[in-house]
Amino acid sequence: MKDIEFKLDSTEIHPNSEIKGTILVSYPGRYDGVVINTQILDSNEHIVYKSYNGKNISQNVSRLFINKDVMPENKAEFTALIKFDPKQEHEVKFRASIIEQHKEIESQIIFAKYSN
Repeated sequence: MKDIEFKLDSTEIHPNSEIKGTILVSYPGRYDGVVINTQILDSNEHIVYKSYNGKNISQNVSRLFINKDVMPENKAEFTALIKFDPKQEHEVKFRASIIEQHKEIESQIIFAKYSN
């Protein structure tokens, strides 16, 4: 098993539909948390993270850090949205990384498609 397992419920994303993801960390060493970065390729638009582990996020964030202290059993679940109306299909790159003292330990990348 890898040190980080990252999954999306669906890799087909549509405007204003909830994106759900899960991160499971099995890294044996110390770490501070995980960070999720997302790029919508060929676009200047952003994803907006809405919640993690059942806790709502009050401000709009496009990069999500989840502290290890709020990850029971080293697991994190999150929800997000993309709101803009795409004129074409876009590829969306999700990268989840284990962070320890501001350094990336391990990461996993998932690609999804965003369209109407």
